[in-house]
Amino acid sequence: MTGEHGPATELWAHGLGGQRDLPIPLDLAVSGAVAALVVSFTVLAVAWRRPRYDAATSGRPAPAWLDALVSSTALLVVARVFGLFLAGFTAFAAVFGQDTYINPFFGIVAVWLWVGIVPASLLLGRFWRAISPFRTVLWLFSKAAGTDPDEGLARYPERLGLWPAAFGLYAFVWLELVNNFSSLGGVRLWFALYCAAMVLGSAVYGGRFLERADPFEVYSTLVAHLSPWGRRDGHVVLRSPLANLDTLPALPGLVVVVGVLFGSTGFDSFRESPTFVTFVQGSSIDGQMLLNLGLLTFCVGATVVFAVGTMLTGLGDDEHRVRRTALPDLYAHSVVPIIVGYVAAHYLTYLFEIGSRTLQQAGDPLSNGSNLLGLADITEISWFSYHPTLLATLKVLFVVVGHVVGAVAAHDRALKLLPAKHHLTGQLPLLVAMVFFTSGGLYLLFSA
Repeated sequence: MTGEHGPATELWAHGLGGQRDLPIPLDLAVSGAVAALVVSFTVLAVAWRRPRYDAATSGRPAPAWLDALVSSTALLVVARVFGLFLAGFTAFAAVFGQDTYINPFFGIVAVWLWVGIVPASLLLGRFWRAISPFRTVLWLFSKAAGTDPDEGLARYPERLGLWPAAFGLYAFVWLELVNNFSSLGGVRLWFALYCAAMVLGSAVYGGRFLERADPFEVYSTLVAHLSPWGRRDGHVVLRSPLANLDTLPALPGLVVVVGVLFGSTGFDSFRESPTFVTFVQGSSIDGQMLLNLGLLTFCVGATVVFAVGTMLTGLGDDEHRVRRTALPDLYAHSVVPIIVGYVAAHYLTYLFEIGSRTLQQAGDPLSNGSNLLGLADITEISWFSYHPTLLATLKVLFVVVGHVVGAVAAHDRALKLLPAKHHLTGQLPLLVAMVFFTSGGLYLLFSA
């Protein structure tokens, strides 16, 4: 990577605000968060004794005008045109821009796409699906070939589930956290392979392939299940986020997807901590190898801890009702609020500061001072950096709220899956896993 070392350093400073900025000691914050989770579990066990969410009945119909607008062809065309424009602009910057971190290509994929997809999906629903350039290409291909864009030329193997998306997500977090977006050529090659895979896969298997294999569409869809927007019988409905989350299908590989998302965010904090940095500097093992091992350990570890916590649940004599090995995917939806809370805590300043700086850089995609889009004078949003105590407090709240919401989702699912005599004791192993995630997540978040 040539030049611009200052921006490069700041670009990857994800976790602004550390342990010293906490208004209370870290150990007290962790203890309070764990206590909140345990108390929430106790209250749920006493007051919430019957399942409350049903995909067939939850939610109320949206106003007719809103349903018509969301379902209109005009809105779909606007979204698809916007997606094509953004994809084309990103490709232009990647191909013709300079190999420096002031090239907006890096900020577009690392901030606008990877981080921005979370708030966009929370507010608007399945955001990436709406603007996906691959769905536009698929629609054009199906028109030319006379095929159904949803089904394609062949049937997508159901046994694959979300496994392709899990591998795609791991490949991206590897690019960010291990490769560290080290060169324009490397990132450009990754996205070229990604685009080729999505176009070819959707040409063969149709929209079902993008729904199951596109890592960004899968990520957006997971988060969108925490939005108030849903569909029932083809019409838009308004649901509580928890009711919407309960509609997430338990497809094969779902637990691995959430394990990669949660584990990689935890590793992002850990790799910035003085403990890991000191270890890498004093180790005889190659630094890249340590990063590879660390990322793999965190992703596999998060998946295994959650899977074990769910599989140890008490099924009693009704074990024939559900296979124990299916439980991790059935409970995996409860990790989505945890992921969202931790992403909000870890990337809040990153999204606003580097995101606004990327908007400035987007005005000059060739980095030659031309200011083609007239965006160079946009003010960088750095307000949170001047209020570290508020920032640290928000981080704790995001993590705690995410875990409490996850505990509620897991409890409601347990009431559906477990026999009555195991409604309480059957959830204890999962509670232990949640406590581990809460304490470990907060410690890692403020260790940098």
